[in-house]
Amino acid sequence: MTSPEFTSNRDNYCYRHPDRQSFVLCQRCMRTVCPECQTQAPVGVICPECMKAERKAETPAQRKARRRWGGGGAVAIARSGKPVVTYVLLAVTSFIGLLQLIPGTFGDAITNQLGFLSYFVMPTVSLYPFEPWRLLTVLFVHGSFIHLALNMLALWMLGQIVEPMLGRARYLALYLISGLGGSVLAACLAPQTAVVGASGAIFGLMAALLIIGRHLGGNVTGILVILAINFFFGLFAGGISWQAHLGGIIAGAAVAFVYTRTRRREQRIWQIVGLAAIVVALLAIVFIVPPMVLLAR
Repeated sequence: MTSPEFTSNRDNYCYRHPDRQSFVLCQRCMRTVCPECQTQAPVGVICPECMKAERKAETPAQRKARRRWGGGGAVAIARSGKPVVTYVLLAVTSFIGLLQLIPGTFGDAITNQLGFLSYFVMPTVSLYPFEPWRLLTVLFVHGSFIHLALNMLALWMLGQIVEPMLGRARYLALYLISGLGGSVLAACLAPQTAVVGASGAIFGLMAALLIIGRHLGGNVTGILVILAINFFFGLFAGGISWQAHLGGIIAGAAVAFVYTRTRRREQRIWQIVGLAAIVVALLAIVFIVPPMVLLAR
């Protein structure tokens, strides 16, 4: 992201490290801070200067409580800037994916228990049990080792960029809502097709990076090209749910739009409302549209 507009806007860079891009603001002074300068607060993060001022204002009792209960773990994690959520998602998804590779019925049972088919959210239309959690558990199972490896590589590459920009909670919300969007559109456009994989969430991360980068004034041409190539490859390749990819793109872009419009601390409630509205809309669609599609057939 090196366009002149982006470079000239210093609000897009850490105020202590002018060469480091970030999308996270200190919740007290509202200045941009990079992962190294972030200290986790009860809500959001605060910068080193605000932390210093806060420590000076502490009473003796507060200082004693902080030393006794605060420790250094939470602060150390926040300052490290490591994409912890990405690492956890990688570990959990890879572990489940490797269990799927166990020969025999065990691996197949995991796929059958966590994979998604629209019938699992349509108890009034099918004889399948009502298991709506499959809308998200589908993100952790894959069709093959190559499928798993490619998705985990993409998650590792994107997570190192997007998670530090958004912060861990926002990043996790983006990932899950994008995956939910992929499952919803797959159920609507291909209700009789079973799907597996984290591709919807991965495409949501790419779409969000595109939207946020454009909002910051960056050069997003490369991201757009990569997104388009991957989407059209899935569109024309057999055995790939392009519907889930498209759903992830739409949901990820919607989440990113909410983030770009609610950066300030006083807008946090509207950010939560916006995300909740997206989730409610997706759930309403998946519970209404697929049954109508199947009944129409």
